[in-house]
Amino acid sequence: MTVSTDVLAELGIPAGTMPRLIGDPRPAALFAPLAVAECAVASVAACLAAAAELGHARTGRRPPVALDTAHVAAAVRGEVWLRDAAGRSVEGFAPLSRLWRAADGWVRTHANYPWHRAALLAALGVADGPDVEVMGRLADAVAARPAVDVETVVYDGGGLAVAARAPERWWAVAPSETATGSPLVGVVPLDGAAPPLPAPGRLPASGVRVLDLTRVIAGPVGTRMLGALGAEVLRVDDPLRPELPLHALDGVVGKASALLDARTAAGRETLHRLVDGADVVVTGYRPGALRRLGLDPDQIADRHPGTVVATLSAWGTTGAWGACRGFDSLVQIATGIGWTVRADDGRPGALPCQLLDHATGYLLAAGILTALTRRARTGAASHVSVSLARTARWLLDQGSRSPALGGDDEAGRQADAYRTALGNGWSGISPPGSVDGRPLRWPRLPPAYGRALPAWG
Repeated sequence: MTVSTDVLAELGIPAGTMPRLIGDPRPAALFAPLAVAECAVASVAACLAAAAELGHARTGRRPPVALDTAHVAAAVRGEVWLRDAAGRSVEGFAPLSRLWRAADGWVRTHANYPWHRAALLAALGVADGPDVEVMGRLADAVAARPAVDVETVVYDGGGLAVAARAPERWWAVAPSETATGSPLVGVVPLDGAAPPLPAPGRLPASGVRVLDLTRVIAGPVGTRMLGALGAEVLRVDDPLRPELPLHALDGVVGKASALLDARTAAGRETLHRLVDGADVVVTGYRPGALRRLGLDPDQIADRHPGTVVATLSAWGTTGAWGACRGFDSLVQIATGIGWTVRADDGRPGALPCQLLDHATGYLLAAGILTALTRRARTGAASHVSVSLARTARWLLDQGSRSPALGGDDEAGRQADAYRTALGNGWSGISPPGSVDGRPLRWPRLPPAYGRALPAWG
């Protein structure tokens, strides 16, 4: 399977470590005009292969790993399949997070968080109020401007909006590391010798401590997969920026969740104590946003030598876009994915899942596991880096596919085969894959957002 073996080669993982695949390598639930299914399966397969390689580095034995491709199809739509005790789903997008017609094309906005909604409306001079009224006023404001003008004024105002582009228009202005042949998953050495990893356990990442400073989907997907592979994961959030209901559940599965105000001296001191006790620190904020807290990779390498540092960004780290906020839905539209899967009337389309989030999350986990393998074998720490835009380039580079579609009803029936209880009446999708013949399971159920102490267990 070329897509998967290429990723393994990039990470330096032997091709023979590839998981045994079960089922159709292109599951019908992910059929699309692009290689969505292939990239989804490849990203999870790379994560499991990297886990097996870590197991080999820690114990001298490489555990067999296997992957059901239909399970992957359910997992990369995991937030869609969350259900409460009454069988109800959780809405993922707010009313103002959508496509709008601009004077010369289309614009995609993201206003799920209240502070992003406020910034969007203020930037375009739209008064807030009931959603139905605001949507009409916002539609008029966007329609009166060219799409790139909307993008510029909203970003300048601290909001989130991108103009829909064809792929060639995006890659002409894209950050260099996402537009060229840079690694899909960067793994580069950091200064400082690392202490030995804890004694190994049954799972490849057993005993490894992961400090999770990420939000929304991509970062939490990667860190919860590390939890399923045995790591102790502690997620820390800002109490003044509370998580949305969907992500307060989906984003803390498999981990402990604590709140910590790093604006205070005491909070910063506690945060760095947590870094002291961590083997891995994962951040998902804009490049440079955590520098004031001493949490950029070079700062962690200097103050906490030996720590594996992993950074996730939307757009990469260079150029005008490197400092911008972003989410999967925006990156799909800006990079030309929406154009590639557009409707007959020219309206930009969307992938059958938030693939950029999910694939990047599993690739992030694969990079971290690879960095831990290098640490186990050489005593050296590494900086792992991924971005949604680089994953978008990876997807587009695979070329077009038959546009056959799988039905949502059938996808839902298949997803139910991988449903697991999360506690408190909730259910969701179990982690994809098995190690040593045992299916992976979520630890630390039920999920409890913000309930844990900011300390290692």
